[in-house]
Amino acid sequence: FGFHVIKGAKVVVPVTFRASHILIRWKGTERCPPSITRTKEEALKLAEDLLKQLNDGGDFAKIAGANSDCPSKAKGGDLGVFGPGKMVPPFEKALTGLEVGKLSGIVETEFGYHVIKRTK
Repeated sequence: FGFHVIKGAKVVVPVTFRASHILIRWKGTERCPPSITRTKEEALKLAEDLLKQLNDGGDFAKIAGANSDCPSKAKGGDLGVFGPGKMVPPFEKALTGLEVGKLSGIVETEFGYHVIKRTK
């Protein structure tokens, strides 16, 4: 068959995530609509209550749809697929440490409190 010259190439697999979240805002968070009037303490209490419901077996999509302050609530909190650098650092840090199918604790960003579920 003759001689063959083969060059190995390093294959780089891009890192991507898929996640859903529930966002609970309080008055004064980044890009917060005027309709949100809860305090930071009220937001934390609500986020804690929702996380408890989820840890007790609650349906993430239903809880997100009924409670999240993010437009993604229309899709059960699904944020779709995204790569590194697309989310604010505290969100990405929490997501990076999560196994697929697991929930974060409560993550605070400039947008509010998040409960994140990694789905990919």
